[in-house]
Amino acid sequence: MTAAHPHAHAGTTTTTNNTSDTTTTTTNLSSRPLNIAILLNSYRSPFITEIRDSYTRALGAVSPHSTLSFFYPADKPDGDFPDPAAFDLIVVGGGNADPRKRHPWILRVHRFILDVVAHHPGKKLCGICWGHQTIAMLFGGEVVDMEHPELGVTEAKLTPHGRRFFASSFHNTHLRLQQHHRRAVGVRPNGFDELLAGHQAFLSHNNAILTFQGHPEKDARAARMRVRDAARWYGTDMEDSRAVGDLLLKMEVEHDGAEVWRRVLAWVGEGGRGLASL
Repeated sequence: MTAAHPHAHAGTTTTTNNTSDTTTTTTNLSSRPLNIAILLNSYRSPFITEIRDSYTRALGAVSPHSTLSFFYPADKPDGDFPDPAAFDLIVVGGGNADPRKRHPWILRVHRFILDVVAHHPGKKLCGICWGHQTIAMLFGGEVVDMEHPELGVTEAKLTPHGRRFFASSFHNTHLRLQQHHRRAVGVRPNGFDELLAGHQAFLSHNNAILTFQGHPEKDARAARMRVRDAARWYGTDMEDSRAVGDLLLKMEVEHDGAEVWRRVLAWVGEGGRGLASL
């Protein structure tokens, strides 16, 4: 897949037919291709193109006919947001700022999420990492600093709610995803069930909002870009080839990102009764 430059214009779209302005990816999980909006919430990130491309690879692998449109709220003077009515799914992706800050662009993202919930009832929202934390905060949860930040693939236990939600996708008790975060949700938001222990995934009671602390869109290629964060997070000597090698191996571990996306895309077509209907 090719994509236009991420800052070329608002709502950049990617496509499989090698046009630079659109990304087309078709799904086996829906009777029609899905239109997916993805908010990339990284302020002036040098990795923004690689972050976008990781979504294209991950979703393209499981849904090769859906259309992905990318938005850049942190890097546009007045924000950059999709028209919710035009999309089946809105992904509130990761970011490089503390979600508890009150920067104008962060507040614009808050308003956008709350406006979607208020004015587009039932519209499917999926929060990832920064998006997971931000959505939790907006609904009464609490974001806290971690004593030990996470890099690489980690395993989290499925709760009883999580086992019900993922019953058709997972036959084990845990889920593995790439991680890259130094903050976490410390208090569960109101109106949500916990799908992964440790507040690592939530589903709203009305089945419209699904969030993950981990990164189902990240593969090892994308994860390796940020290995140097270990220096400031852990004090790792980046000249120590053994220490760096151990981190890189952790990023190469097999994970459940593709299965998570398949379940997310199937969830897009579900109604509003949430876990009560499972």
